Amino acid sequence: MSWTDFYRRREILDAAVRQARRAPRAPLSLAEIPGAAEEFGTEENLLLALQYKWTQLLSGYLRAEFADPDEADLPGDQVDAVTRAWRQAQHDHEDLRAALDGALERCPALEPLHRTELHMLALTAGLAEPDEPADEIVKVGRTLDALMRAGDTGPVRRRGPVGHLMRLLAPSA
Repeated sequence: MSWTDFYRRREILDAAVRQARRAPRAPLSLAEIPGAAEEFGTEENLLLALQYKWTQLLSGYLRAEFADPDEADLPGDQVDAVTRAWRQAQHDHEDLRAALDGALERCPALEPLHRTELHMLALTAGLAEPDEPADEIVKVGRTLDALMRAGDTGPVRRRGPVGHLMRLLAPSA
């Protein structure tokens, strides 16, 4: 894929998200998105590309949350970190998340990817172990997802920079 193709696809995905903003549960009209029919062919393919974009974004937010090894040892912090990452991603990309949520029922191809996301959330939060049955891990992820959404009042903020600096200096004292 050339850079031109990359930017073209990105513009189409951005246009799809803008279209979904108007009616998140409505099917995406490829005819209204310039180049979408030629590039993706079907709404399902476009939604799969949007899901891939969401997965990349969420993974980045999770990596950023877990970048501080000192905080990973605090009790319950894995759940808090996953919650912060998910809520921040959802807050920053609300229209994308709404479009995917609206399409989940009408696009069966999204279900396995959604299950994979729930699986990842449960494992990353430390609420399940990799050797547990996949269906059980997905149930835990589904519950975590529901709890994050129910308590969602915007992004969860990390401790302030002064607190972070104090934690970094404390071991050296």
